[in-house]
Amino acid sequence: MSLLTLLAVLLLEQFRPLDSRAKLNRLFIRYANYLERHLNAGENRHGVLAWCLAVLPPAAGLLIVSALLYHITPFLAWGLNIGILYVTIGFKSVTREASAVASALRQEEGGLARAREVLSRWHGRPVDTFSEGDVARLAVEQTFLCSYRQLFGVVAWFMVLGAAGAMLYYASQILAQKWGSQDEKDFGRFGVFAAKAFELLDWVPLRFTAISFAVVGDFEDAAYCWRSQALQWAQEGAGILLSSGAGALGVRLGGPLPYEGGVEFRPELGLGDDPDADYIDSAVGLVWRTLVLWLVLLVLLTLAHWTAV
Repeated sequence: MSLLTLLAVLLLEQFRPLDSRAKLNRLFIRYANYLERHLNAGENRHGVLAWCLAVLPPAAGLLIVSALLYHITPFLAWGLNIGILYVTIGFKSVTREASAVASALRQEEGGLARAREVLSRWHGRPVDTFSEGDVARLAVEQTFLCSYRQLFGVVAWFMVLGAAGAMLYYASQILAQKWGSQDEKDFGRFGVFAAKAFELLDWVPLRFTAISFAVVGDFEDAAYCWRSQALQWAQEGAGILLSSGAGALGVRLGGPLPYEGGVEFRPELGLGDDPDADYIDSAVGLVWRTLVLWLVLLVLLTLAHWTAV
């Protein structure tokens, strides 16, 4: 049933991408803001309580409702799983934005300005001072990171807990970005638990995704970059994904980025060439091959389960 659900949602995503996902984000963030206003006294225990109130009720509710629907008929539970997975992944938006940046970079007139505009909207920060190489480099990084956050991470937890798992990961990710990334000096220890909880949820699926990048790309270079470069990155999880993806693709990522407020210095990742528009398309292809690998593994697990039964 999980395989059929995932296939159905991927098809829906490709032909009818959901434009209202941002509305769900806003609703959940509004609820998170409410909890923050009423519970944030700067202590870790307040953050634990707020996280539990934000994440556990919807996840537990979906777990109960899914079980009840399955008891009535499996098709109702299947419909619920499709609906929840449909609103919690956003793979189509990743490939669309990456392809838009690559297409803009290939335009002879005004292409760089258009590519900067698309990337700025996708990245969430102005990139008006970026060169073509900077734009391509950040676009490849965004492709790897966003495909994990908006597809592989959600799917991994969906396979474990169904719709409840997808919602658990989706909500935890938002809270980690909203609370866990705040400076303790200004925000207190309220966001510490949100960051640690998401790191725990991320540990296995993130590394499995990095291994998958290596399997469908250049395994030797991906493994080398992972071992030697990942820990240099400020965020270990992002470092693992980017170093593995860069090695698998044979491209150089990381390095300084010239934002308007000053240069952001970052360690270099990967081996090989500097990225361009073609490498953005190659990154999308690597992500697609990784998805196919996951689907094949899921088919094999499903057949093994049926055979055992």
